[in-house]
Amino acid sequence: MRLPLLALLARGPAHGYELKQDLEQMLGSAYPQPNVGQVYVTLGRLEKSGLIEGEDVEQSSRPNKKVYHLTDAGREALRAWFEEPEDEPRVRDEFFMKLALAPQTGLADQIALINKQRRQYLNTMRQLSKLAAAEDRDNRIAHLLIEGAMLHLQADLDWLERCQEELEELE
Repeated sequence: MRLPLLALLARGPAHGYELKQDLEQMLGSAYPQPNVGQVYVTLGRLEKSGLIEGEDVEQSSRPNKKVYHLTDAGREALRAWFEEPEDEPRVRDEFFMKLALAPQTGLADQIALINKQRRQYLNTMRQLSKLAAAEDRDNRIAHLLIEGAMLHLQADLDWLERCQEELEELE
């Protein structure tokens, strides 16, 4: 959450609750909604590390609020984040570990594991389809997020099919 908050602050000063709302609005309902407490804890850490600065703003009928703005160091960290490609191959996949270790334990059948995982992916795809239908059509970012998740799920389903074919050949 650190760098997305920095990215939102790059457009101008904001307070924590405003940043939370901006994230929710931009990413839509498919993305896990940030907890406001998590947002404020992260803002505190960013401030301690010198990436943002906060300023108390008085409000007449409410408690003071803290408005944050990006520092030069924060802008530099953000530039570095955008420059760096993401390298997260799914080599350390929890399901694959179950699949690989099941025969050694005698506690689970590999094909049953594949079928259970397939059902989970299909249920998730149905949920994402419902979210996409309910999402505001003008929120292209949210729709792209849902589409990306569904494409990843389809690739995972294809991979499960491949695993099942390989394992059935071994029997």
